Amino acid sequence: MATAVAKPPRPPRRRPSGAARRTPYLLIAPAVLLMLGFIAYPMLSVLYYSLQDYNVTKPWRNGFAGLGNFRRILFDDPLFWQSLLFSLKWVVAEVGLQLALGLALALIVNQTFVGRGLSRALVFSPWAVSGVLTTTIWMLLYNPATGISRYLADAGIGEYGTSVLSDPSTVFPAAVLAELWRGVPFFAILILADLQSIPNELYEAASVDGAGRFRRFFHITLPHLRDAIVLSTLLRAVWEFNNVDLLYTLTGGGPAGSTTTLPLYVANTGIDGHDFGYASALTTVAFVILLFCSIVYLRLSKFGSDRT
Repeated sequence: MATAVAKPPRPPRRRPSGAARRTPYLLIAPAVLLMLGFIAYPMLSVLYYSLQDYNVTKPWRNGFAGLGNFRRILFDDPLFWQSLLFSLKWVVAEVGLQLALGLALALIVNQTFVGRGLSRALVFSPWAVSGVLTTTIWMLLYNPATGISRYLADAGIGEYGTSVLSDPSTVFPAAVLAELWRGVPFFAILILADLQSIPNELYEAASVDGAGRFRRFFHITLPHLRDAIVLSTLLRAVWEFNNVDLLYTLTGGGPAGSTTTLPLYVANTGIDGHDFGYASALTTVAFVILLFCSIVYLRLSKFGSDRT
């Protein structure tokens, strides 16, 4: 009859010394200090100046303003509402078109064909170009003397000397097209990376069951791309809302302020108008709007939740 073997007693658990407990905090301290220096301090500074009247050209008026800047924004500044509405229009147009075109490009370059590597490089190359350089390229294309409009006029389409950037009826689609060229690769890169993680067995099983291309797309591809689409649209919406470089260089917010986004209005108020207190209040309002919309979007989209 087998006898049970007694297990040796478990050695007592040694508690880490004080130095060992402090080591992890010491290791992350440089990163925490950098985050406080580059994130927390600027945010607190903006919040502080938003409560001040601070205009370097009128120092005799400087001082504590309380909520005066915010009352002025909400009730006495029609340019704020105009720039906010244009920002929303700009974000919806850009993110929607970039998502649709980026998804289409990702599906195309995910296929197997000759020259796929070169095609991917060409699709992704605009994302590597800086915003100012992108604007320069499109300013040359829109130049009425040497750009596309001249060749269209030679073909009998349009008139010579017309500039799409100075016409209120054409400046918005012209700016949207320029930003699309730079923004579509962002969606294509993220969506392509997620496409390559979908098991081929799912498509093979669906094909055996008689599912066509569209049914496979809507029942397999899109559900797997949900989180990637939610994250990419949120990031791109925030970036497009804060877009300054392209519009500032391409249109300067014109003509007649018709392409002035809220961040561009903040830049003009602070840099050109030297009213840093009011510009800080505008920045605070923009931050609250972005934070609120991001939280609502993530909650409604159920980002990160179970797909089943």
